[in-house]
Amino acid sequence: MKSFKFTKMVASGNDFVIVDSLQFKAYLPIRQAGKLKLENLAKSLCNRRFGIGADGLLLVGRSRKAGIEMRIFNADGSEAQMCGNGARCVALWESARRKTPNAKLNIETKAGVIHSEVRRENVRIRLTDPKDLKLNIPVKVNNRTLKVNFINTGVPHAVIFVNGLENIDVDKIGRQVRFHKKFAPKGANVNFVEILSDNFIRVRTYERGVEGETLACGTGSAASALITAYNLQLMIYSMVNVKTRGGEILKVYFDKCNGAFKNIWLEGKAGVVYKGEYNV
Repeated sequence: MKSFKFTKMVASGNDFVIVDSLQFKAYLPIRQAGKLKLENLAKSLCNRRFGIGADGLLLVGRSRKAGIEMRIFNADGSEAQMCGNGARCVALWESARRKTPNAKLNIETKAGVIHSEVRRENVRIRLTDPKDLKLNIPVKVNNRTLKVNFINTGVPHAVIFVNGLENIDVDKIGRQVRFHKKFAPKGANVNFVEILSDNFIRVRTYERGVEGETLACGTGSAASALITAYNLQLMIYSMVNVKTRGGEILKVYFDKCNGAFKNIWLEGKAGVVYKGEYNV
């Protein structure tokens, strides 16, 4: 029986299984690993009844562009280009491996190279510049037209402002928006946002790939903060506090210039849940 070591980590309620890809056959770079095998592995590992249980599998390998490379597989086996909270976990994991509790690391992802800063359990990452901003897209759901905003913060995100966030059926409405033809063919993550003050919001997220509500989403928190700043025309604040479903408050920092956002940082805590060995 073959086995490999793993680390279970969490950031803001998002949980991940992190594996060093060098443990796999022939020590291939992770971009060369068999796609189908990795999809099946992610499904098995992330299964909460018959596996370890997680929102996603993060494979870490060596990179020619940065210090390390991160490859992201959702719980359903699909591969994502970027994961904000996952990147924060990987940064902390790598700093621990290097025995440097305070570190600056670069992480290669399919969305680009991500810069990270680790200060013990507090981790911040710089996201790639957002793109494809679209406001007030009419989307018909259950015979009602919703005003949906869209932005790509490494992965596509729909943002919907609501009142009474706790009463929203995130799974039902989120699923319909996620698969709506206006976001085809790849679909979008769906964030429901309630504004508490000019720089304080609450967010609940339906995540593509998990196909349900998660306790947090890093790129979704960033997307929600940026759309809030754009809609409210925030000129005083360059930071928005985002309270996630998991209860933690993430901080999203940004520069706004001529209607565009630059220099976006996502900050919050991350930690190790446990380490173990998985039999294949």
